[in-house]
Amino acid sequence: MPPDTADTVDDTQPQPQPIPIDQLYFELPPTFGSAAEERRHRKERLAVALRLFARLGYEEGVSGHITVRDPEFTDHFWANPFGVPFAHVSVGDLVLANQAGQVVEGRYHVNQAAFAIHARMHAARPEVVAVVHGHCTYGRALAALGEPLEPITQDACAFYEDHALFDAYTGIVVDEQEAGRIAAALGPHKAVILRNRGPVTVGGSVDAAAWWFISMERACRAQLLAKAAGKPVRIAHEDALRTREQLGNDLVAWINYQPLYTQVIRSEPDLFDLRTP
Repeated sequence: MPPDTADTVDDTQPQPQPIPIDQLYFELPPTFGSAAEERRHRKERLAVALRLFARLGYEEGVSGHITVRDPEFTDHFWANPFGVPFAHVSVGDLVLANQAGQVVEGRYHVNQAAFAIHARMHAARPEVVAVVHGHCTYGRALAALGEPLEPITQDACAFYEDHALFDAYTGIVVDEQEAGRIAAALGPHKAVILRNRGPVTVGGSVDAAAWWFISMERACRAQLLAKAAGKPVRIAHEDALRTREQLGNDLVAWINYQPLYTQVIRSEPDLFDLRTP
């Protein structure tokens, strides 16, 4: 019987060769030549994150906020304008406030209760570029139980021994002492769950902090569903630590966030509008 010609290889034809790795596209966080260039970049990323959070349902009325450290005036922070829907925020709408929450650039107020907490976190953690808090469903549900995330999924391991629980609730935070206690609870971690309120995440970039918030919300959902269905199997301590080392750094968060960023900028180019109201 003649051989199956479909399975034979013609050795006379040149075979496709692997493309060198250094010639394949792989995006990494950008570098900047000036503070102005980096400021523009951070403001654009903030506007994109707000549009994305609108899609994900992370705002409720005038609640929900993201703050981003200015690269030049490092004790000043860009924030979403109070009362403007996340879905409508453009770069030109963003406001710059000082450590005391006083607006120094822009035409809107900032959420003072939110800013009190964020400002203290920024002050305690000079390496933090962005602080994120949204009103997400599953994060609030887990916060109502007063529980931390457990290492029951691979993704949750990014937060293993790298998030805290602020186990108190005293109403809407407006005083610096309470804000300071929350910042102290965050400590060196990437996230803190505020009991009866929800999660706050931080990062060395807007992209990383936003990704940690999205990932934490999804991990909270998985934990609630798993516990409702039965008794989850925890990942062993050493395995959870190793997985955190692989998944839990800001570069990995930045990379994971890029597909979401691309979806927003391709469908909502008006967010880069610089016009102020």
